[in-house]
Amino acid sequence: MKIIEILLNTSNSIALLPIRLGVGVVMAAHGSQKLFGWFGGYGLEATGQFFSESLGLKPGLLMAAMAGGTEFVGGLLLIVGLMTRLAGLSLAGTMAVAILTAHSSAFFASNNGMEYPLTLLLTSLTLAIGGGGAFSVDRKLAAK
Repeated sequence: MKIIEILLNTSNSIALLPIRLGVGVVMAAHGSQKLFGWFGGYGLEATGQFFSESLGLKPGLLMAAMAGGTEFVGGLLLIVGLMTRLAGLSLAGTMAVAILTAHSSAFFASNNGMEYPLTLLLTSLTLAIGGGGAFSVDRKLAAK
């Protein structure tokens, strides 16, 4: 089996659709905050400075661009269901870094803990395992 077939292979179940759409919208919005300053975000420059000075992720601008880009593009890919497994895996990795660098001191989100990024990590991992499901571009491409 070719790698592209493995990446596109998915069931025809509708069960993953709400997760794919929900996580896709959330991740694209978070990425747009980092990259463009949309939805009350700080934009790339300020996010890069925060990453460098507060989180120790250097070079901050590059790390912010990578995190924001993965969240934004990965979220958009999930919304349409294109390369869902790869997008899910990339987003899970990004959330793992977020947990380790910014949210490791507590569990609950009310204390800036890992609860929310852990939920995003697990749902992204679920999509990496399950694929895009019904109503995804992956499903259409795999059927050909």
